[in-house]
Amino acid sequence: MPPAPVPSIAFKGVGQVFTTGDGRPVRALEDLSFSTAQHEFVSVLGPSGCGKSTLLRLLSGLIAPTEGVIEINGDPVHGPRDEIGIVFQKPTLLPWLTIAQNVTFPKKHKFGVVTREDRTRAEALLELVGLKDFADRRPDELSGGMQQRAAIARALLLDPEILLMDEPFSALDALTRDEMSFELLRIWAERPKTVLFITHSIPEALLLSDRLIVMTGRPGSVREEIPLPFPRPRSMATLSDPRFNELAAHIRHALFSQPVA
Repeated sequence: MPPAPVPSIAFKGVGQVFTTGDGRPVRALEDLSFSTAQHEFVSVLGPSGCGKSTLLRLLSGLIAPTEGVIEINGDPVHGPRDEIGIVFQKPTLLPWLTIAQNVTFPKKHKFGVVTREDRTRAEALLELVGLKDFADRRPDELSGGMQQRAAIARALLLDPEILLMDEPFSALDALTRDEMSFELLRIWAERPKTVLFITHSIPEALLLSDRLIVMTGRPGSVREEIPLPFPRPRSMATLSDPRFNELAAHIRHALFSQPVA
């Protein structure tokens, strides 16, 4: 029997304790364990304060776990990794740069130079996210949804193996949020990545994901893992699948029936 494939991402018994300004310890995560396969789209849901964003900071190497091990392709994470791209809640575009310059900024920041090949790749990514005609605009000339598309293109510039997304559509209005969800599905289908997606939106998680991680209240740990039965490609028909509402009700009960620390 061939050996099992090495997970793209693995959290193994991870705990995280922070110290408040007055010296009190606060346990954010406790015995957190789960893994993802290569190119799997996994969403993490949980009550506010359960440590969802903390696990992204741990995985990106920005902080070290108090307990346990985090691995990427079997290698422990000890600091920032080139194979990770991050999309934040807000686009964080530099207002004095054009959209094309914002997309190429990671290369400028990392290597001090942007090559012709980098600009060509940026053009291709802007076309991928539907912003080809806005490359020379400034961020304040674009809508919120368009700015977040630019942020996704920027995160893809270095062709990361893993894409971390921390509630990237939470600041958008409902219609734009739905549009961006389908846009992300299209982009992910064309440029497959392992995605770890943090969200408070149950419908958003059900539409996008292969599997859901439902977390407990603080200290956060895995309450339930839910593989999703909806075939790909996803469409508006997915939203009317009877299983969609059944799973949404199940997750709401799991989230709202647990005490919040």
